Amino acid sequence: MLTIFSIHHMNVSRIDLNLLVYLDVLLRERNVTKAADQLGISQPAMSNGLKRLRNLFDDPLLIRTSQGMTPTERANELQPIISELIIGLEKAVQPRAHFDPLESDKVFRVMASDYAEATLIPPLIAKLRTQAPNIILDIMTPSDVSFPDVEQGRVDMVINRFDSIPQSFHQKVLWSDDFSCLISKGNPVLKKFTLDSYLKAKHVWVSKTGMGVGVGMNPDDVQRLGWVDEALTRMGVKRQITVFTRHYQAACLLAEQQDLIATIPSKMARHHINNERVSIVPPPFIIHPIALTMAWSPLLQHNPAHQWMRQLITKTAEEINRGDA
Repeated sequence: MLTIFSIHHMNVSRIDLNLLVYLDVLLRERNVTKAADQLGISQPAMSNGLKRLRNLFDDPLLIRTSQGMTPTERANELQPIISELIIGLEKAVQPRAHFDPLESDKVFRVMASDYAEATLIPPLIAKLRTQAPNIILDIMTPSDVSFPDVEQGRVDMVINRFDSIPQSFHQKVLWSDDFSCLISKGNPVLKKFTLDSYLKAKHVWVSKTGMGVGVGMNPDDVQRLGWVDEALTRMGVKRQITVFTRHYQAACLLAEQQDLIATIPSKMARHHINNERVSIVPPPFIIHPIALTMAWSPLLQHNPAHQWMRQLITKTAEEINRGDA
């Protein structure tokens, strides 16, 4: 089994730390040109680096196949070890200067789903106004960001509901949320709100937002429709979706129309508790709660500014969950 010690017992004088950085990027990108661009070096320099790495490890490491550059078995063994070494080096050389939020003008790039942006971000910004008035938030949408962007630290953190997250990421569940139905007070369905009347009504669907560029929806693709429709499918029934939207605010506005129901996370629905045009009622069936999760790169785990921001986000989420914000 390959270990860090097996690398240690190689002739250390032959190892150029830059080569290990090259290998880390090459194994992620699996493309010499992209790896060179990311590191800001020429393609011939990266090709030469790959040649030296092959000599160092006595293995081709990456082989050109019909699927592109494919890592060898040796490369797959090396990848987590090299990544661990690079993270350790980043941590060792990173300055431990004190972070002063009152003086900082740092830009934090945060990918937030529409749901997170509507529920979490406003009270977070209110805290920043007093605790860190010069800090800037660059709020990005899920379609703006890929997991490699996060892994490489180009995005500070992602806040969303995830089906899966790369194992290397750090993550924290900010809260769990159940569902509520937002219904116009003029909608006759409120007179007898049952599963049967729910299914006969017309509905607004809101995106189960993941990472990467989105595509159009198919009403028959239940697996992509998300939690509400999965719950109905388990009961062997289906609702009538007439509007698909990617924005919760749009869904809430559409729910004011007398013929549409929006079934949305309760923390989002409560934003409309004082809206005289709508009623907020529990759905007439069980929907599993959802989790809002914050995830970030291991490269940023020990960064003092990043640690401070994560703590502030966590505290804000705790206050929202208690109903204090």
